This record gives sequence, structure tokens and C-alpha cells, in this order.
Amino acid sequence: QVQLVESGGGLVQPGGSLRLCCAAHGFTFSRYWMYWVRQAPGKERELVAAITSGGITNYLDSVKGRFTFSRDNAKNTVYLQMNTLKPEDTAVYYCAADRGSHWYLKDAPAEYDYWGQGTQVTVSS
Repeated sequence: QVQLVESGGGLVQPGGSLRLCCAAHGFTFSRYWMYWVRQAPGKERELVAAITSGGITNYLDSVKGRFTFSRDNAKNTVYLQMNTLKPEDTAVYYCAADRGSHWYLKDAPAEYDYWGQGTQVTVSS
């Protein structure tokens, strides 16, 4: 069964850190580009970070220097280390996988090959 399973979300104070994990099952993970997409209530989805099959990364400007996206192809897992979190980082974070090589946000989750169930990140004092 093909799945992307996110974990690691939660409630954290401003300035704190969280590490999100996304475990992939049922497909050849190493061949796929991976993405973290977030959506806050009442706001448009944002492409937070992307990573190529070879580990090259790109980030949303507002998270550069604070977030680090990495992958472990041996464990079929990607990680999003989030430091110096801000209230505006509050959102549901989704993991996605796609065979297409692209740095942009697709119009809809269904356009990605695989899409996770999401994990809530809340940054609040």
C-alpha cells in the first residue's frame, strides 16, 4: 500500500523547534522529489521546501535559514527540521512525492503522485 505518513507536529512556543518526519511506503522513494506544503486556516497553500532525489533543496523565502529539509533514502524518510519557529509558521504541514522534477507548487494535492495526511504545527505562547 502506497503511503506517506507524517509525524512530529505539535504545539511549540515562538522561538522553539520541531522536526517533522515523513515515512514513505510502497513506492521507489529514491526516485522521487519530495515536498513539504503547508496550509494555514483561511490561507492559500504554500510550498515550504522541496528536495530532489539527489538531495538538492530549495526553500520558501520566509523559512530560509530556519528550516532544513533532508532525506534518508535508506530509510525512505524525509525530515523537516524547523528552528526559530514563528506564529506565522502555524499550519497543517503536508508531505508530498512526485516523479516530475519541479520546484513549483502544483495547483492541487491530487496533482502530486502521493500526498500525506498532514500534521498540525502550532506556534503559540
